[in-house]
Amino acid sequence: MIWETILLALRDIRRNALRSSLTILGIVMGVAAVITMVTLGNGATVQVAADISRLGSNLLQVRPGQGIRGPGGIRSTAELFDVHDAEAISREISGLEAVAPVTSRTTQAIYGNKNWSTAIVGSTNAYFQVRDWDLQTGRIFTESELRSGKAVCLLGSTVRKELFDDQDPEGETIRLEKLSCKVIGVLASKGQSGFGSDQDDFVLVPLRLVQRRVAGNTDVTAIYVSALNGVSTTTLQEELERLMRQRRRIASGEDDNFHVRDMQEIVSTLTGTTRLLTALLSAVAAVSLLVGGIGIMNIMLVSVTERTREIGIRMAIGALEREVLTQFLVEAVILSSFGGVFGIVLGLLASVFSADKLGVPFIVKPGIIAIAFGFSAAVGVLFGFFPARQAARMDPIDALRHE
Repeated sequence: MIWETILLALRDIRRNALRSSLTILGIVMGVAAVITMVTLGNGATVQVAADISRLGSNLLQVRPGQGIRGPGGIRSTAELFDVHDAEAISREISGLEAVAPVTSRTTQAIYGNKNWSTAIVGSTNAYFQVRDWDLQTGRIFTESELRSGKAVCLLGSTVRKELFDDQDPEGETIRLEKLSCKVIGVLASKGQSGFGSDQDDFVLVPLRLVQRRVAGNTDVTAIYVSALNGVSTTTLQEELERLMRQRRRIASGEDDNFHVRDMQEIVSTLTGTTRLLTALLSAVAAVSLLVGGIGIMNIMLVSVTERTREIGIRMAIGALEREVLTQFLVEAVILSSFGGVFGIVLGLLASVFSADKLGVPFIVKPGIIAIAFGFSAAVGVLFGFFPARQAARMDPIDALRHE
């Protein structure tokens, strides 16, 4: 009985192919929009987490001042750190993988007739650990180079490209304004950070080189701290804040003149925001499913009116109300299911194309496909029930008299 009803519904749909196609268009667009939005949202969430994780594994940044507050905010002029602060962190706080004092300046890198405005970053070999940074070629600093502040450097991939193109820079000498510096290697590329900045646009040198021959002081502009796996960065952040308050002699009740930034917390915040935006966009896209359902209901009402005599004949020869109800309900469900299938195909194609253009991973979850299809079928049941019930409740005599 059910199979015969399905065949009858398919015959009626095929008889009005153009009208049926236009009827399911709303469902197609709704399902495609939901799948595209969710897929791109999942890809963007993964991309944001991956971009920020490139800054370093379990990384915390300790910086002077209270950061930048709002657009166009001014960075605090609080007292900077020194190497002893980094040594105190290493000595007094447990659960650390590495601690890297960092100081940086904007500089002009020059090689031959090429020059490039970039940043000179001074640090120790711990910088490679806290930033989880590998070398593409060359070597890290030796202990003697770090102690003496020897003029050697490693290039970020952007600086290497701008100054040397495809040439191997290892062993060459570049100038950082008036300072001549021998290139001992090139850092592996990390690309843009989650904040849109180019992470590869800098030159890494020994910390003491910057302090003695560039800045002319012993200041440290930031301290990077990397936690061991399994160590809570939240607990570590509290310990860092306590220690730095002691070292900077901040009295109880006074505001900190430094801030500790937990990158894991930033990852959670940004990915949570991305998921929320994905949910909102998907909800907006789902509205078109309801619009498509209303379209199905309107077309089915028209179909009931057109087939009034057919309904009357079926009921006159013994068809029951539930059989007529089932016939029209099955037609509505088949229409919405076809729309769901076409919408899934269109949504996946649009997701692949959009992910490629936006540069985010294509991450499709079978669950959202199943939900979208199930929702489209449910729309058919919901909006097809009223026309089907209207057809089933017709009086056979009145239906036969209908012109």
